[in-house]
Amino acid sequence: MTLLGALMGFFLLSGGTTVAPAHADAPIMRVSTGYSSTLPGYAVTLTAYNAVPEQTDSDPFETASGAYSNPEVVAARSQDLASMLPFGTIIEIDGTNASKKTCGYDIVAPIIGYRVIADSMNARYTDRIDVLFSTESNFTLKNRGTKNAGMILGICTGVTIRVVGHVAINHIPKTQVELAKLVRGVDSRMALK
Repeated sequence: MTLLGALMGFFLLSGGTTVAPAHADAPIMRVSTGYSSTLPGYAVTLTAYNAVPEQTDSDPFETASGAYSNPEVVAARSQDLASMLPFGTIIEIDGTNASKKTCGYDIVAPIIGYRVIADSMNARYTDRIDVLFSTESNFTLKNRGTKNAGMILGICTGVTIRVVGHVAINHIPKTQVELAKLVRGVDSRMALK
């Protein structure tokens, strides 16, 4: 889809909400609280990973973009989403409509926050966002013991992601507080508000 076509669709559809798979390149329009304009979004499957060789590659502390694998702010995207979500894209993740059967989004949502696309997933996955969690991000669940946030999150279908900005890979904030300031326009490095 051309940029002009995407912008025309953006303005024509801004009065309603449309949910489509990310690969359909169809924007989801909504007015986000704290923003004065509608934001494009995409329906994806949300999963998680840890920066360990078994889940990444032989250098788990460096992402595909060359950025440090910071579990507080990094996310990976499936390769089919590369043109829509290039490295440095800042996303907001909304899992309120996710299927609860295999998804523990509600439990781990407080540590997800905003995420920067800085990594890429194996080509076998499509329409997917993978949130990086620390190996020490553990939750104690009643009658289920202690589990890592990635295991608790599971596979969440029907999650909406919204693009809220872009940052240069060599300027990715280190914390959620810094990333939130960037998104809210408090930090002058923000490219899209």
